[in-house]
Amino acid sequence: MPTSPILAAEVNGFTALGHYAQPADVAAAVAFLAGPGGRYVTGATVNVDGGFTI
Repeated sequence: MPTSPILAAEVNGFTALGHYAQPADVAAAVAFLAGPGGRYVTGATVNVDGGFTI
């Protein structure tokens, strides 16, 4: 996360959700993939980036 508020605002503007990910956001994706819901997910890249890569 940038230390400059101006840079942080600019980076947030590039993200569809408009904010940085929190550790809980990444943990939720990991929990899903490690749990029963992710049992049929194989060989995939899962971007947990708030829509930055769309």
